Amino acid sequence: MPKSILVGYDGSDTARRAYRFAVDLAACSGAGVHVLRVEQLDNGADVSALLMMDNLAERRAGLEREVEALGAPAGVVVDVDLVQGSPGDALLSYVARHGVDHIVIGHSERGALARWLVGSTSIDLLARAHVPVTVVR
Repeated sequence: MPKSILVGYDGSDTARRAYRFAVDLAACSGAGVHVLRVEQLDNGADVSALLMMDNLAERRAGLEREVEALGAPAGVVVDVDLVQGSPGDALLSYVARHGVDHIVIGHSERGALARWLVGSTSIDLLARAHVPVTVVR
């Protein structure tokens, strides 16, 4: 049974389902849950948008409020963090730094062209992770 579960969270419906799966699994196994949002900086437009947004601490506080609103079973400890970078790399780096032993991530349905253009974090994690990965649809 996992002791430390990482949820890749982007606010989408599948990410919320992945979160619910992770906290339910944590309730059964006594694990802690880490929720990580990765802000991907792909191009100048993304950088400009982030510069216009609130600072990192305020965005993290907003994420904490969003995750808190989703709730968690009694006794499940949920930590929230926000980083910038490539989603797959950032999630795997987090796993290594925090001793995570299970990853839960949502999978959105994208067409072949979209996968080719922007990639698929779930496929990337399945290929490179050295811990179990659960993909929630």
